[in-house]
Amino acid sequence: MRKILVLTALAMGGCSQPPVLSVDKGYVRLAAIPSRPAAAYFTIHGGPADTTLLSVSSDVSVKSELHESMTSGNMATMKPIGDLAIPAASTTVFKPGGKHVMLFDMNPGIKPGRAVTLTFTFSNNQRVLYDAPTIAAGAPAPTE
Repeated sequence: MRKILVLTALAMGGCSQPPVLSVDKGYVRLAAIPSRPAAAYFTIHGGPADTTLLSVSSDVSVKSELHESMTSGNMATMKPIGDLAIPAASTTVFKPGGKHVMLFDMNPGIKPGRAVTLTFTFSNNQRVLYDAPTIAAGAPAPTE
């Protein structure tokens, strides 16, 4: 009986698919004041090989920057980060209080509930398009 279980486990392990570079669980939190930047949050799943996230852009914003929030003592600060390594088969989470994308000069016609296409550009020449729902400044994050 034990041999059958081992063989079944080995056979099932051989059926697993290689990791795919992808994005999910994303959303854009609109600013409370229209002239302020919006913030995008999401999860990146690394593919079969290491790569680097070069940029995240949107047709509805003039400029975007990768940022990271941090706390030092009682002070919360935020700074731009450059390119971001995405190791193979990894999970990188962009979330409030951590890594995020600032979307500057958003189209004022973008209202909560509308999807915004984010374009992720990686150093391996891949681009991933992701339609992120938008939420109001004080709204709870969507659950997926």
